[in-house]
Amino acid sequence: MPAANLDRAELEEFWAGWLEANREAERNKDWKHLADWYAPDANYGWMVTPDDHFMATDREEIRAIALGTEMAGLDGWHYDYMATVMDEVNGMIVGFWRQGSGVTDDNGDELTIEGIGGSWFGIERREQQAGSASLQFAWQRDWFDFNSMVHTFTAVAKSGKATEGLLGRLTLEGRQPGHYRKGDLPFPVWPQPVERGDFIAQTAL
Repeated sequence: MPAANLDRAELEEFWAGWLEANREAERNKDWKHLADWYAPDANYGWMVTPDDHFMATDREEIRAIALGTEMAGLDGWHYDYMATVMDEVNGMIVGFWRQGSGVTDDNGDELTIEGIGGSWFGIERREQQAGSASLQFAWQRDWFDFNSMVHTFTAVAKSGKATEGLLGRLTLEGRQPGHYRKGDLPFPVWPQPVERGDFIAQTAL
């Protein structure tokens, strides 16, 4: 099993910066600058359905589609990290987040996706200009409760408070750039080092 052996304090500082960058993105309603946290050859994906997968294949695709077209219409939404699991030995972080729509129901309660969502990150130290090195995301995989997501998006759409951008975005689901059938994915559903067995904790019978 390969070991990243990252410094714990360095990893915690990196993560704290990432959380603040997310808050800045939410305040500005623009997530594209978050791409700067990824390595140039990073990949970022998630599964919508068993045969509808999203995958961005490098930093600029992450900027343009994962953080661009895929976030269109989500102005006012927020993704609150509720808990973090950090592994400095293997260079991984798992963050569990809850999605809030910024839209309230007739009782004044925010419409929130109640199912558990999260992001699984692979982190590597990459060489930068002038021989310096810094931490960057090498890969990311997200997951979410699809049924809970559909329920909340439907409630927001029916509330009369959804933006035109969100309503238009919902009509494009699955037909935007970066969506693949499973057999056509440019990178595996499980990140490459995991798929090839670098971190196996329990072998098959």
